Amino acid sequence: MAQETSLVSGIAGRYATALFDLAREAGQLDAVARDLDMLAARLADSADLVRLVRSPVFGRDEQARAIAAVAEKAGCTDLVRRFLGVAAANRRLFVLADMIAAFRALLSHHRGEAVAEVVSAVPLDDAQLAQLKSALSSEAAGNVVIKASVDPDLIGGLVVKLGSRMIDASIRSKLNNLKTAMKGVA
Repeated sequence: MAQETSLVSGIAGRYATALFDLAREAGQLDAVARDLDMLAARLADSADLVRLVRSPVFGRDEQARAIAAVAEKAGCTDLVRRFLGVAAANRRLFVLADMIAAFRALLSHHRGEAVAEVVSAVPLDDAQLAQLKSALSSEAAGNVVIKASVDPDLIGGLVVKLGSRMIDASIRSKLNNLKTAMKGVA
């Protein structure tokens, strides 16, 4: 566990580690991961939910009731509901997104996976994702899970982050580099 806790830190890391340990002991890692992925998606889609978990205006009881209702409606496992209740009671919901990210990091490490964050200008199709996964798996010497997102501002190309390495092959970066070089010539 000492190695796992070095992956995450701070308040979010402590809460994520506790949830991870409980989920592992209960044999519910996959179910908890699904619930947290669903909560992350809801946070990404709902400004009201973000305001609820981040705003100090809402009291702990209000936050606890509201997050319990969200978890109930989403069909979250009892373990996740209790976890959210503890986080609300301790006024720690403001780092919920960080807790989810830390849990994902712990789960990936536990499974022996490397997570590659890939940002592209347009959505990648299945064949492109498979080809990218194959290339990254040989580089990482293990199983790679791709977390893909889209940023049209890249214009074209990819930005890939695997561990501490980042490869920026986007047209936006190339244009910025060219612009910087052109300023030096003038």
